[in-house]
Amino acid sequence: MSKTLVELAGLRFSYSQNHEVLCGIDFALCPGERVGLVGAIGCGKTTLLHLLVGLLKPTAGVIRAFGKTRTREADFHDVRARMGLVFQDPDDQLFCPTVVEDVAFGPLNLGKPPKEARAIATDTLRAVGLEGFEERVTYRLSGGEKRLVALATVLAMQPDVLLLDEPTGGLDLESKTRIGAVLRALPQAMIIVSHEHDFVHEIATRILCIEKGRLVGAPPCCRHALDAAFGREAN
Repeated sequence: MSKTLVELAGLRFSYSQNHEVLCGIDFALCPGERVGLVGAIGCGKTTLLHLLVGLLKPTAGVIRAFGKTRTREADFHDVRARMGLVFQDPDDQLFCPTVVEDVAFGPLNLGKPPKEARAIATDTLRAVGLEGFEERVTYRLSGGEKRLVALATVLAMQPDVLLLDEPTGGLDLESKTRIGAVLRALPQAMIIVSHEHDFVHEIATRILCIEKGRLVGAPPCCRHALDAAFGREAN
């Protein structure tokens, strides 16, 4: 059996004393898995991603990542280098004047020399289909292009796990298809939060739904399970 990358046991989280969002999450992620995480708005999907990289602290339970139990802020420093979070809004992730500067920022932060960091950025942009975008001004890109650049900023750090929060939200069909093709070609394990019914069905190797603060499994090939998770009638 493949060694797990991430394990959660009895994970609980509350934003306030009377608002427990996650009520005992048990979960394991193995290499190569693409887990679709679905559920109603406000059920805790994004919260779970933020807990995994230490942006939030659980009220109870255990987070074990890459073979080590993570509890303190210092425990998550190397986790954030190996587990890349792509935010729902790319404008929260992109802050440099040009595309290549945004993508090279992570490698530079990891101590790569400027020339090597730029080479990594160029190679990563080519891998996501944005060759020639290096000197483009980030804020002038289309929504789909911004999502791909945001993904590239994370991929440039060569993570073992990708955490994707609504990677196709608000995009047109062409952009969704483009992003889906890029994700399917990547070797990394992934957790993909999405309200996009067809996208999750096509990308995920396993689908989980958060219901009443707990994870409920859904077979990846089962359209009825997906319809139920999204609150829609099956066709």
